[in-house]
Amino acid sequence: MNRRIIAIVSVCLLAGCGQKADLKPLAGQTLPPAPLGSDVQPSSADLLELDTQAEPERNVELRRRSESREDDPFDLPPE
Repeated sequence: MNRRIIAIVSVCLLAGCGQKADLKPLAGQTLPPAPLGSDVQPSSADLLELDTQAEPERNVELRRRSESREDDPFDLPPE
């Protein structure tokens, strides 16, 4: 029982000690090369930003209540 409590407390303490500093490459390492056709080397902050395809904005409004469907000319029965 005591070991479980110690383990839970240890995990909680470990989870709360995250680093808040900027990311930098390790000593002797460099960032990836610049993309093909680009003259500018992206920084670590630039590399961590999500692409618009990875996190698209929602551009449709959700339906709040059921609505009747429009007739679909391509919804044909099987032959």
